[in-house]
Amino acid sequence: MPPNTTGEARAYPRPLPNPEWLGKLTEEILEPGLPIVDPHHHLWDHPGSRYLLDELLADVNSGHKIVATVFIQCGSGYRTGGPEEMRPIGESEFVRAIAEEGDRRGGKTKICAGIVSFADLRLPNVDAVLEGQIAAAGGRFRGIRHIAAHDPAIIGASSYVPPPGLMDDSNFRRGLKRLARMPGGEDRAQPFWRSARGRALPARRGVPRLARRHESVGRLPECVCEARRFGDGRQRLRFSRGAAATLIE
Repeated sequence: MPPNTTGEARAYPRPLPNPEWLGKLTEEILEPGLPIVDPHHHLWDHPGSRYLLDELLADVNSGHKIVATVFIQCGSGYRTGGPEEMRPIGESEFVRAIAEEGDRRGGKTKICAGIVSFADLRLPNVDAVLEGQIAAAGGRFRGIRHIAAHDPAIIGASSYVPPPGLMDDSNFRRGLKRLARMPGGEDRAQPFWRSARGRALPARRGVPRLARRHESVGRLPECVCEARRFGDGRQRLRFSRGAAATLIE
């Protein structure tokens, strides 16, 4: 894809899955006995793209030893009524129901053992939203995903399109402080070139460092990488195309 030289914003639509094409290649499972937690997946039912419990189970039972999964907010199942700021709680209710159905079916994988949901951290009443998310998740709440990625040249395709300068917003920083008092963490999707600013937030803005953080730093339209830092200090990179990159610290 050629670079954008027009100065106009443009969208990068996600391609629909093609099961026939995906089925053309089957790779050998490496280390099939290695326990794995899938730290980032979604659940949705979009036109031409359904990914719910049956589809997730097909993936986790494809050969690897997936012991648990973590659902990451994607705008599914929001409430259609009530206060606008409370509607994202419907996503935790939606995912919890799927997770409990997974429990009833049994199997080797704890489906949606963790739920990372959404709350607009800029809200003055963010505590009420956070408490609602925790209750709705039924013991599975693991944090909040508040996307911070903003580029005027790209039309956001995510469930939440942030304003520019979100991490410099005093209301956002206040919400981070409130979140730090809750049992969970923060997932802040942002371009990798702004990652240093994000990591400087706790030190420079009076924001406590959260116990767990999953920071999406890719979201490039063409090529991204996944970096994971392990307990031994090593960091492993995985490059791919057409997906968001994540950095786990």
